[in-house]
Amino acid sequence: MRLRVLLLLTVFPLFAVSASLPVPDQGPALRIQGSNTIGAALGPALVKGLMEHQGLQAVHNEPGEGANEQRVIGKTRQGKTVTIEVAAHGSSTGFTALKKASADLAASSRPIKDNELVDLEPLGDLKSPEAEQVIAIDGLAIILHPQNPLNTLNTEQLAQIFNGEVSTWEALGGVGGLIHVYARDDQSGTYDTFKELVLRLRGKPLASGAKRFESSEQLSDAVSHDPQGIGFIGLPYVRQAKAVAIVDGDSQPMLPLNSLIATEDYPLSRRLFFYLPPSGRNPWAKALVDFTQGTKGQAIVAANGFIAQQVQAIAVQPRPSMPDDYQAIARDAQRLTVNFRFEEGSASLDNKARQDLQRVVAYLKHHDKLNKQVTLVGFGDAKDDPQRAALLSKLRAMAVRRELVKNAVVLRDIRGFGAQMPVAANTADEGRIKNRRVEVWVY
Repeated sequence: MRLRVLLLLTVFPLFAVSASLPVPDQGPALRIQGSNTIGAALGPALVKGLMEHQGLQAVHNEPGEGANEQRVIGKTRQGKTVTIEVAAHGSSTGFTALKKASADLAASSRPIKDNELVDLEPLGDLKSPEAEQVIAIDGLAIILHPQNPLNTLNTEQLAQIFNGEVSTWEALGGVGGLIHVYARDDQSGTYDTFKELVLRLRGKPLASGAKRFESSEQLSDAVSHDPQGIGFIGLPYVRQAKAVAIVDGDSQPMLPLNSLIATEDYPLSRRLFFYLPPSGRNPWAKALVDFTQGTKGQAIVAANGFIAQQVQAIAVQPRPSMPDDYQAIARDAQRLTVNFRFEEGSASLDNKARQDLQRVVAYLKHHDKLNKQVTLVGFGDAKDDPQRAALLSKLRAMAVRRELVKNAVVLRDIRGFGAQMPVAANTADEGRIKNRRVEVWVY
Protein backbone atom coordinates (compact mmCIF):
# COMPACT_ATOMS: atom_id res chain seq x y z
CA MET A 1 0.00 0.00 0.00
CA ARG A 2 1.32 3.41 -0.85
CA LEU A 3 1.49 5.39 2.38
CA ARG A 4 1.32 8.99 1.28
CA VAL A 5 -0.57 12.02 2.48
CA LEU A 6 -0.71 14.82 -0.06
CA LEU A 7 0.36 18.17 1.28
CA LEU A 8 -2.02 21.02 0.54
CA LEU A 9 -0.05 23.97 -0.73
CA THR A 10 -0.88 27.37 0.63
CA VAL A 11 -1.90 29.96 -1.90
CA PHE A 12 0.40 32.80 -0.88
CA PRO A 13 4.12 33.18 -1.59
CA LEU A 14 6.16 33.69 1.57
CA PHE A 15 9.36 34.83 -0.06
CA ALA A 16 9.65 37.23 -3.00
CA VAL A 17 12.19 36.53 -5.76
CA SER A 18 13.98 39.55 -7.16
CA ALA A 19 13.62 40.18 -10.87
CA SER A 20 16.22 41.13 -13.48
CA LEU A 21 19.21 39.30 -12.05
CA PRO A 22 22.57 40.28 -13.55
CA VAL A 23 24.00 38.14 -16.33
CA PRO A 24 27.80 37.74 -16.21
CA ASP A 25 29.73 38.38 -19.42
CA GLN A 26 31.61 35.12 -18.95
CA GLY A 27 31.51 32.12 -16.68
CA PRO A 28 28.58 30.68 -14.70
CA ALA A 29 26.04 32.94 -13.00
CA LEU A 30 26.03 30.56 -10.00
CA ARG A 31 28.10 27.57 -8.81
CA ILE A 32 26.50 25.04 -6.43
CA GLN A 33 28.54 22.29 -4.79
CA GLY A 34 27.76 19.60 -2.22
CA SER A 35 25.21 16.93 -1.39
CA ASN A 36 24.43 14.17 -3.87
CA THR A 37 20.96 13.87 -2.33
CA ILE A 38 20.23 17.45 -3.39
CA GLY A 39 22.49 17.80 -6.41
CA ALA A 40 21.41 14.71 -8.33
CA ALA A 41 17.91 15.95 -9.23
CA LEU A 42 16.38 18.39 -6.72
CA GLY A 43 19.03 21.09 -7.05
CA PRO A 44 18.95 21.19 -10.87
CA ALA A 45 15.12 21.16 -10.80
CA LEU A 46 15.07 24.17 -8.46
CA VAL A 47 17.61 25.98 -10.64
CA LYS A 48 15.50 25.29 -13.72
CA GLY A 49 12.42 26.58 -11.87
CA LEU A 50 14.22 29.78 -10.90
CA MET A 51 15.47 30.38 -14.44
CA GLU A 52 12.00 29.94 -15.89
CA HIS A 53 10.59 32.18 -13.15
CA GLN A 54 13.13 34.80 -14.25
CA GLY A 55 11.81 34.60 -17.82
CA LEU A 56 14.75 32.71 -19.33
CA GLN A 57 13.96 30.65 -22.40
CA ALA A 58 14.95 27.17 -23.66
CA VAL A 59 16.08 26.15 -20.18
CA HIS A 60 17.72 22.71 -20.22
CA ASN A 61 20.26 20.50 -18.47
CA GLU A 62 23.59 19.33 -19.88
CA PRO A 63 26.23 17.04 -18.37
CA GLY A 64 29.06 18.90 -16.63
CA GLU A 65 32.78 18.31 -16.97
CA GLY A 66 32.93 15.47 -14.44
CA ALA A 67 30.77 12.69 -13.01
CA ASN A 68 27.81 13.88 -10.90
CA GLU A 69 28.08 17.38 -12.40
CA GLN A 70 25.43 19.23 -14.42
CA ARG A 71 24.95 22.58 -16.09
CA VAL A 72 21.54 24.22 -16.33
CA ILE A 73 21.44 26.60 -19.28
CA GLY A 74 18.93 29.21 -20.45
CA LYS A 75 18.81 32.28 -22.67
CA THR A 76 17.60 35.80 -21.97
CA ARG A 77 15.20 37.49 -24.37
CA GLN A 78 18.23 39.38 -25.66
CA GLY A 79 19.93 36.09 -26.54
CA LYS A 80 22.53 36.05 -23.75
CA THR A 81 23.32 32.63 -22.30
CA VAL A 82 22.99 32.04 -18.55
CA THR A 83 24.69 28.97 -17.04
CA ILE A 84 24.40 27.57 -13.51
CA GLU A 85 26.71 24.73 -12.47
CA VAL A 86 25.65 22.01 -10.00
CA ALA A 87 28.28 19.57 -8.69
CA ALA A 88 27.13 16.72 -6.41
CA HIS A 89 30.16 15.14 -4.70
CA GLY A 90 28.97 15.03 -1.09
CA SER A 91 27.99 17.55 1.59
CA SER A 92 31.51 18.15 2.90
CA THR A 93 32.73 19.14 -0.58
CA GLY A 94 30.27 22.05 -0.56
CA PHE A 95 31.88 23.64 2.50
CA THR A 96 35.38 23.00 1.09
CA ALA A 97 34.34 24.69 -2.15
CA LEU A 98 33.01 27.74 -0.28
CA LYS A 99 36.38 28.10 1.44
CA LYS A 100 38.23 27.81 -1.88
CA ALA A 101 35.78 30.29 -3.50
CA SER A 102 35.00 27.63 -6.14
CA ALA A 103 31.29 27.65 -5.18
CA ASP A 104 28.76 30.35 -4.31
CA LEU A 105 26.27 28.10 -2.52
CA ALA A 106 26.72 24.86 -0.57
CA ALA A 107 24.10 22.09 -0.67
CA SER A 108 24.18 19.81 2.36
CA SER A 109 22.15 16.87 3.65
CA ARG A 110 23.41 17.50 7.21
CA PRO A 111 23.95 20.57 9.41
CA ILE A 112 27.30 22.33 9.11
CA LYS A 113 29.88 20.97 11.56
CA ASP A 114 31.55 23.14 14.20
CA ASN A 115 34.99 22.83 12.57
CA GLU A 116 33.52 23.85 9.18
CA LEU A 117 31.79 26.80 10.83
CA VAL A 118 35.10 28.01 12.29
CA ASP A 119 36.90 27.33 9.01
CA LEU A 120 34.42 29.53 7.11
CA GLU A 121 34.28 32.41 9.60
CA PRO A 122 35.90 34.81 7.08
CA LEU A 123 32.71 34.42 4.96
CA GLY A 124 30.45 35.36 7.90
CA ASP A 125 28.31 33.33 10.30
CA LEU A 126 26.97 30.34 8.35
CA LYS A 127 24.66 29.47 11.26
CA SER A 128 22.81 32.79 10.99
CA PRO A 129 19.16 32.59 9.89
CA GLU A 130 19.99 34.17 6.52
CA ALA A 131 22.84 31.75 5.82
CA GLU A 132 21.44 28.40 7.00
CA GLN A 133 18.37 27.55 4.94
CA VAL A 134 16.39 24.32 5.40
CA ILE A 135 14.94 23.67 1.95
CA ALA A 136 13.21 20.28 2.39
CA ILE A 137 12.74 17.28 4.65
CA ASP A 138 13.94 13.89 3.46
CA GLY A 139 12.44 10.60 4.67
CA LEU A 140 12.85 6.89 4.07
CA ALA A 141 10.46 3.96 4.23
CA ILE A 142 11.55 0.50 5.35
CA ILE A 143 9.75 -2.01 3.13
CA LEU A 144 8.94 -5.72 3.36
CA HIS A 145 7.05 -8.30 1.32
CA PRO A 146 3.28 -7.59 1.66
CA GLN A 147 2.72 -10.91 3.47
CA ASN A 148 5.51 -10.44 6.01
CA PRO A 149 3.72 -10.45 9.42
CA LEU A 150 6.09 -7.95 11.06
CA ASN A 151 4.61 -4.46 11.37
CA THR A 152 7.21 -2.66 13.51
CA LEU A 153 11.00 -2.48 13.73
CA ASN A 154 13.24 -0.26 15.85
CA THR A 155 16.31 1.63 14.68
CA GLU A 156 18.71 -0.70 16.53
CA GLN A 157 17.18 -3.71 14.78
CA LEU A 158 17.51 -1.93 11.42
CA ALA A 159 21.22 -1.36 11.97
CA GLN A 160 21.70 -5.03 12.92
CA ILE A 161 19.68 -6.30 9.94
CA PHE A 162 21.41 -4.18 7.32
CA ASN A 163 24.83 -4.85 8.87
CA GLY A 164 24.17 -8.61 8.79
CA GLU A 165 24.38 -9.16 12.57
CA VAL A 166 20.73 -10.31 12.58
CA SER A 167 20.33 -12.72 9.68
CA THR A 168 17.00 -14.52 10.22
CA TRP A 169 13.41 -13.36 10.55
CA GLU A 170 12.99 -15.70 13.52
CA ALA A 171 15.53 -13.61 15.47
CA LEU A 172 13.10 -10.70 15.14
CA GLY A 173 10.06 -12.72 16.23
CA GLY A 174 8.95 -13.32 12.65
CA VAL A 175 9.05 -16.27 10.27
CA GLY A 176 10.70 -16.93 6.92
CA GLY A 177 14.30 -18.03 7.51
CA LEU A 178 17.21 -16.00 6.12
CA ILE A 179 16.77 -12.25 5.66
CA HIS A 180 17.52 -10.94 2.15
CA VAL A 181 18.85 -7.37 2.35
CA TYR A 182 18.18 -4.95 -0.52
CA ALA A 183 19.87 -1.53 -0.78
CA ARG A 184 20.44 1.31 -3.22
CA ASP A 185 23.89 1.70 -4.78
CA ASP A 186 26.71 3.90 -3.50
CA GLN A 187 25.79 6.76 -5.86
CA SER A 188 22.32 7.09 -4.36
CA GLY A 189 21.26 9.94 -2.11
CA THR A 190 18.74 7.51 -0.61
CA TYR A 191 21.63 5.28 0.44
CA ASP A 192 23.45 8.33 1.86
CA THR A 193 20.39 9.10 3.97
CA PHE A 194 20.06 5.54 5.27
CA LYS A 195 23.76 5.31 6.02
CA GLU A 196 23.66 8.59 7.93
CA LEU A 197 20.48 7.92 9.94
CA VAL A 198 20.89 4.20 10.71
CA LEU A 199 24.33 2.72 10.04
CA ARG A 200 26.84 5.49 10.72
CA LEU A 201 25.17 6.59 13.97
CA ARG A 202 25.86 3.08 15.29
CA GLY A 203 29.24 2.58 13.65
CA LYS A 204 28.08 -0.21 11.32
CA PRO A 205 28.80 -0.75 7.60
CA LEU A 206 26.28 -2.18 5.16
CA ALA A 207 26.38 -6.00 4.89
CA SER A 208 28.63 -7.06 2.01
CA GLY A 209 25.99 -9.50 0.77
CA ALA A 210 23.30 -6.83 0.28
CA LYS A 211 21.73 -6.78 -3.19
CA ARG A 212 22.35 -3.30 -4.63
CA PHE A 213 20.10 -1.42 -7.06
CA GLU A 214 20.51 1.72 -9.13
CA SER A 215 16.72 1.97 -9.59
CA SER A 216 14.32 2.68 -6.71
CA GLU A 217 11.45 1.11 -8.64
CA GLN A 218 13.38 -2.11 -9.28
CA LEU A 219 14.43 -2.36 -5.62
CA SER A 220 10.87 -1.90 -4.39
CA ASP A 221 9.47 -4.42 -6.84
CA ALA A 222 12.17 -6.95 -5.91
CA VAL A 223 11.30 -6.68 -2.21
CA SER A 224 7.56 -6.93 -2.93
CA HIS A 225 8.21 -10.27 -4.73
CA ASP A 226 10.59 -11.72 -2.10
CA PRO A 227 8.93 -13.05 1.10
CA GLN A 228 12.35 -12.87 2.84
CA GLY A 229 13.23 -9.38 1.58
CA ILE A 230 13.74 -6.05 3.33
CA GLY A 231 14.86 -2.75 1.84
CA PHE A 232 14.86 1.01 2.31
CA ILE A 233 13.38 3.40 -0.21
CA GLY A 234 12.30 7.00 -0.78
CA LEU A 235 8.66 7.69 0.00
CA PRO A 236 7.36 7.81 -3.60
CA TYR A 237 8.63 4.27 -4.27
CA VAL A 238 6.83 2.08 -1.71
CA ARG A 239 4.64 0.82 -4.59
CA GLN A 240 3.38 -2.75 -3.91
CA ALA A 241 5.64 -3.39 -0.92
CA LYS A 242 4.64 -3.05 2.74
CA ALA A 243 6.03 -0.15 4.77
CA VAL A 244 6.64 -0.89 8.46
CA ALA A 245 6.36 1.44 11.44
CA ILE A 246 9.67 2.53 12.98
CA VAL A 247 10.47 3.02 16.68
CA ASP A 248 13.41 5.05 18.05
CA GLY A 249 14.08 4.65 21.77
CA ASP A 250 10.80 5.00 23.67
CA SER A 251 8.90 6.59 20.78
CA GLN A 252 5.59 5.31 19.48
CA PRO A 253 5.79 3.20 16.29
CA MET A 254 5.55 5.60 13.33
CA LEU A 255 4.65 4.87 9.73
CA PRO A 256 6.40 6.91 7.00
CA LEU A 257 3.53 9.35 6.50
CA ASN A 258 4.28 12.71 4.93
CA SER A 259 2.71 14.44 7.93
CA LEU A 260 5.06 12.73 10.43
CA ILE A 261 8.08 13.47 8.26
CA ALA A 262 7.03 17.11 7.84
CA THR A 263 7.04 17.48 11.64
CA GLU A 264 10.33 15.50 11.81
CA ASP A 265 8.78 13.11 14.33
CA TYR A 266 9.35 10.07 12.09
CA PRO A 267 12.76 8.57 13.02
CA LEU A 268 14.07 8.21 9.46
CA SER A 269 13.72 11.88 8.50
CA ARG A 270 16.36 14.57 8.08
CA ARG A 271 16.74 18.14 6.91
CA LEU A 272 18.25 19.24 3.60
CA PHE A 273 20.08 22.57 3.52
CA PHE A 274 21.39 25.36 1.36
CA TYR A 275 24.21 27.39 2.97
CA LEU A 276 24.52 30.92 1.64
CA PRO A 277 27.67 32.82 2.74
CA PRO A 278 26.73 36.23 4.21
CA SER A 279 29.75 38.03 2.68
CA GLY A 280 30.14 38.62 -1.03
CA ARG A 281 26.70 37.20 -1.66
CA ASN A 282 25.96 36.13 -5.23
CA PRO A 283 22.55 37.60 -6.25
CA TRP A 284 21.63 34.38 -8.09
CA ALA A 285 22.34 32.38 -4.90
CA LYS A 286 20.06 34.64 -2.86
CA ALA A 287 17.37 34.44 -5.56
CA LEU A 288 17.58 30.63 -5.63
CA VAL A 289 17.19 30.43 -1.84
CA ASP A 290 14.19 32.77 -1.91
CA PHE A 291 12.60 30.89 -4.82
CA THR A 292 13.14 27.55 -3.08
CA GLN A 293 11.46 28.76 0.13
CA GLY A 294 8.42 30.03 -1.76
CA THR A 295 5.34 28.17 -2.93
CA LYS A 296 6.70 27.34 -6.41
CA GLY A 297 10.01 26.09 -5.04
CA GLN A 298 8.37 23.93 -2.41
CA ALA A 299 6.09 22.44 -5.09
CA ILE A 300 9.28 21.40 -6.93
CA VAL A 301 10.58 19.90 -3.67
CA ALA A 302 7.42 17.77 -3.40
CA ALA A 303 7.53 16.79 -7.10
CA ASN A 304 11.05 15.43 -6.57
CA GLY A 305 9.94 13.04 -3.81
CA PHE A 306 10.93 15.11 -0.78
CA ILE A 307 8.66 16.65 1.85
CA ALA A 308 7.73 20.26 1.25
CA GLN A 309 7.57 22.73 4.12
CA GLN A 310 4.00 23.80 3.53
CA VAL A 311 1.59 23.95 6.45
CA GLN A 312 -1.60 21.91 6.64
CA ALA A 313 -3.89 20.85 9.49
CA ILE A 314 -4.31 17.14 10.16
CA ALA A 315 -6.57 15.16 12.47
CA VAL A 316 -4.77 13.05 15.08
CA GLN A 317 -6.50 9.97 16.44
CA PRO A 318 -6.40 9.92 20.28
CA ARG A 319 -4.67 6.81 21.66
CA PRO A 320 -4.76 5.31 25.17
CA SER A 321 -0.98 5.80 25.43
CA MET A 322 -1.41 9.58 25.21
CA PRO A 323 -1.87 11.68 28.39
CA ASP A 324 -5.56 12.38 29.05
CA ASP A 325 -5.17 16.13 28.55
CA TYR A 326 -3.41 15.55 25.24
CA GLN A 327 -6.20 13.23 24.10
CA ALA A 328 -8.69 16.00 24.87
CA ILE A 329 -6.77 18.41 22.62
CA ALA A 330 -6.62 15.80 19.84
CA ARG A 331 -10.38 15.24 20.03
CA ASP A 332 -11.23 18.93 19.63
CA ALA A 333 -8.42 20.35 17.46
CA GLN A 334 -6.21 19.61 14.47
CA ARG A 335 -2.43 19.60 14.50
CA LEU A 336 -0.38 21.66 12.06
CA THR A 337 2.38 19.86 10.15
CA VAL A 338 5.07 21.95 11.86
CA ASN A 339 7.14 21.33 14.96
CA PHE A 340 9.12 24.21 16.38
CA ARG A 341 12.56 23.06 17.53
CA PHE A 342 15.37 24.84 19.31
CA GLU A 343 19.07 25.49 19.09
CA GLU A 344 21.12 22.98 21.06
CA GLY A 345 21.15 23.79 24.79
CA SER A 346 19.00 26.87 24.24
CA ALA A 347 15.45 28.19 24.39
CA SER A 348 16.07 30.06 21.11
CA LEU A 349 14.25 28.86 18.02
CA ASP A 350 16.48 27.24 15.43
CA ASN A 351 16.69 28.59 11.89
CA LYS A 352 14.02 26.31 10.43
CA ALA A 353 11.65 27.35 13.24
CA ARG A 354 12.21 31.01 12.38
CA GLN A 355 11.12 30.37 8.81
CA ASP A 356 8.25 28.17 9.94
CA LEU A 357 6.93 31.03 12.07
CA GLN A 358 6.25 32.95 8.85
CA ARG A 359 4.51 29.93 7.36
CA VAL A 360 2.34 29.35 10.46
CA VAL A 361 1.34 33.02 10.71
CA ALA A 362 0.43 33.04 7.00
CA TYR A 363 -1.65 29.88 7.50
CA LEU A 364 -3.46 31.35 10.54
CA LYS A 365 -4.24 34.59 8.68
CA HIS A 366 -5.45 32.73 5.60
CA HIS A 367 -7.77 30.51 7.70
CA ASP A 368 -8.94 33.29 10.04
CA LYS A 369 -7.48 31.70 13.18
CA LEU A 370 -5.63 34.62 14.77
CA ASN A 371 -7.96 35.04 17.75
CA LYS A 372 -7.89 32.30 20.42
CA GLN A 373 -7.88 29.47 17.91
CA VAL A 374 -4.36 28.15 18.67
CA THR A 375 -2.96 25.98 21.47
CA LEU A 376 0.80 25.43 21.79
CA VAL A 377 1.97 22.12 23.27
CA GLY A 378 5.56 21.84 24.50
CA PHE A 379 7.69 18.74 25.07
CA GLY A 380 11.22 18.10 26.29
CA ASP A 381 13.81 15.41 26.88
CA ALA A 382 13.95 13.37 30.08
CA LYS A 383 15.39 15.08 33.18
CA ASP A 384 16.18 13.74 36.66
CA ASP A 385 13.30 15.89 37.93
CA PRO A 386 10.03 15.38 35.98
CA GLN A 387 8.71 18.74 37.27
CA ARG A 388 11.74 20.50 35.76
CA ALA A 389 11.11 18.74 32.43
CA ALA A 390 7.46 19.88 32.55
CA LEU A 391 8.50 23.47 33.32
CA LEU A 392 11.08 23.57 30.52
CA SER A 393 8.56 22.18 28.03
CA LYS A 394 6.11 24.96 28.90
CA LEU A 395 8.86 27.60 28.69
CA ARG A 396 9.62 26.42 25.15
CA ALA A 397 5.95 26.83 24.24
CA MET A 398 6.05 30.33 25.75
CA ALA A 399 9.07 31.17 23.57
CA VAL A 400 6.98 30.33 20.50
CA ARG A 401 4.05 32.29 21.96
CA ARG A 402 6.21 35.44 22.21
CA GLU A 403 7.00 35.26 18.50
CA LEU A 404 3.39 34.61 17.49
CA VAL A 405 2.13 37.51 19.65
CA LYS A 406 4.42 39.83 17.66
CA ASN A 407 2.35 38.82 14.63
CA ALA A 408 -1.03 39.58 16.26
CA VAL A 409 -1.84 35.96 17.17
CA VAL A 410 -3.89 35.64 20.39
CA LEU A 411 -3.33 32.19 21.92
CA ARG A 412 -6.07 29.99 23.32
CA ASP A 413 -3.81 27.95 25.64
CA ILE A 414 -0.22 26.88 26.34
CA ARG A 415 0.53 23.40 27.67
CA GLY A 416 3.71 21.61 28.74
CA PHE A 417 3.91 17.80 28.78
CA GLY A 418 7.52 17.44 29.88
CA ALA A 419 9.30 14.30 28.72
CA GLN A 420 6.09 12.45 27.84
CA MET A 421 5.51 11.14 24.29
CA PRO A 422 9.17 11.11 23.10
CA VAL A 423 9.71 10.90 19.36
CA ALA A 424 13.38 9.83 19.59
CA ALA A 425 15.85 8.12 21.90
CA ASN A 426 17.27 10.36 24.65
CA THR A 427 20.61 8.54 24.54
CA ALA A 428 22.13 10.85 21.89
CA ASP A 429 22.15 14.61 21.29
CA GLU A 430 20.20 14.18 18.04
CA GLY A 431 17.37 12.44 19.88
CA ARG A 432 17.23 14.94 22.73
CA ILE A 433 17.05 17.82 20.24
CA LYS A 434 14.14 16.13 18.42
CA ASN A 435 12.28 15.62 21.71
CA ARG A 436 12.54 19.33 22.62
CA ARG A 437 9.70 20.55 20.45
CA VAL A 438 6.51 22.61 20.36
CA GLU A 439 3.42 21.47 18.48
CA VAL A 440 0.76 23.82 17.09
CA TRP A 441 -2.92 22.86 17.34
CA VAL A 442 -5.77 24.81 15.75
CA TYR A 443 -9.49 24.83 16.59
